[in-house]
Amino acid sequence: MKEKGKVICLGEVLIDFFCMDIGTSLIDGDNFKKQAGGAPANVSAAIARLGGHSLFAGKVGDDPFGHFLKQTLDRYHVDTSMLRFDQSAPTTIAFVSLDKNGERDFVFHRGADANISLEDMDWNKLCQAAIIHFGSATAMMDEPFRQTYFDAMEEASKHDCFVSFDPNYRVDLWLERIEEFIVFSKRGIAMSDLVKVSEEELQIITGLTEREAAVDSLHRWGAKRVAVTLGKAGTYISDEVNAVQVPSYPVRSIDSTGAGDAFVGALLYQISMVNHEEELTFEILKDHVQFANKVAAIVCTKVGAISSLPTLNEVNEFLRHNYPI
Repeated sequence: MKEKGKVICLGEVLIDFFCMDIGTSLIDGDNFKKQAGGAPANVSAAIARLGGHSLFAGKVGDDPFGHFLKQTLDRYHVDTSMLRFDQSAPTTIAFVSLDKNGERDFVFHRGADANISLEDMDWNKLCQAAIIHFGSATAMMDEPFRQTYFDAMEEASKHDCFVSFDPNYRVDLWLERIEEFIVFSKRGIAMSDLVKVSEEELQIITGLTEREAAVDSLHRWGAKRVAVTLGKAGTYISDEVNAVQVPSYPVRSIDSTGAGDAFVGALLYQISMVNHEEELTFEILKDHVQFANKVAAIVCTKVGAISSLPTLNEVNEFLRHNYPI
């Protein structure tokens, strides 16, 4: 029996070390700030902050960084019963800085998240969830995680779970492997009830620059619903029959880090409350996307991916003060 309101997010949680020396490369940077990162972890935290029931499934090293990440998710009331500690590999770490030209300097040390295996999965919990979100930036890169990822997606589809997929393209990770990224993204799209992509990802995966035609391609490959995030312009959504662009909310943006993950979390939080997928009409989906746009806008007014996530009360207060009826 499906657990209404329960969303499982499968993927990586990692340590981001951000260089606090403005306009400095990693060669010259001296001061770094440690933060919890990883798109699926951010999504799970966003759901929990809004009052939803989220469970994070992934793997970290059995080291201080891994335990810090578990404590962070626990603090945000994310269920970490499927977070595994790896005795053989360290926690995944990324170092990031912005140079004087605004270009990102990025070094990635992959660790335990690559080792997520079939044995790490609690298949009973996976199949009981209302939604399973596959939004990992690293899952499709290497084995054994890649096989685990797609096996879990197939299992979710067989048990009528609502499958959400975000290809989460990162140029720093894929570099010369874009063709592989496209192939594996299509595989995920074919099994998805909801595909969330940025406009850049949409063009990379389909090879098309015209938005409507590109979204039609995703539907032909199997996506039931598509949400294309457009930054300040809002979100374009489609369900094969209907399509519309839902406007964003104008804010003074301070830091857009994590806004996309907050959008996904807020959207899945709303969808998870629908009793049956048949009840998720296009008008209801449109309302859910509008709410998710609000949450993403709020995140842009603060610094940090997880620390900027709002509660449901904070969303309502923000709207009351900034967009009174």
